Amino acid sequence: MDLQLLASVIVTLFVIMDPPGTVPIFMSLTAQMDARDRNLSALQALLVATGVIVTFAIFGQSILNYMHISLAALQGAGGLLLVLIALQLLTGSTGGEENATKYKNVAFVPLGTPLMAGPGAIVAVMVFVQRSGSMSQYLAVGLGIAVTLASLYLAMRFAGVVQRVLGENGVELVTRIAGLLLSAIAVQMIADSVHAFVTSWT
Repeated sequence: MDLQLLASVIVTLFVIMDPPGTVPIFMSLTAQMDARDRNLSALQALLVATGVIVTFAIFGQSILNYMHISLAALQGAGGLLLVLIALQLLTGSTGGEENATKYKNVAFVPLGTPLMAGPGAIVAVMVFVQRSGSMSQYLAVGLGIAVTLASLYLAMRFAGVVQRVLGENGVELVTRIAGLLLSAIAVQMIADSVHAFVTSWT
């Protein structure tokens, strides 16, 4: 297995999906639920996010070919999307509380998508799949996705415990650090995109 790629997938998706930062949003969206319904919502959100990400991972290349979109363009667009997400993490404007009253089943929307399987995660997964060329690399990408989704589920499943351990300030700090790391990843994706375009023109 490509351990370097595995680590890259886990770090990138962990920063994008931000399991610790999901805790306060999840708690606010499920505030009116009892423990059983809250756990069920966590499981449903995990299944929705898994379905969305796996679908784009498998059929992403076909979509790109049909729409005549290059990998460099996808990387550039993904970088710009990640910049927006990083700004949201850095400023704390996730909008989770405002969405709580808009949807009957918060596990599907907004938890499953777009909070967990949002555009940033989808683009990142598609880029990793595009870069993979061997079974060991595909396995690394799949395992990285599974580890990140499992951490998201555990964060929601034990949201109350995580929030008590980290405290409000701790969760806020982790979210800000995640935003900073994500902004660096976004800049790197944009730089790789520009480099790919320049190389193709020369």
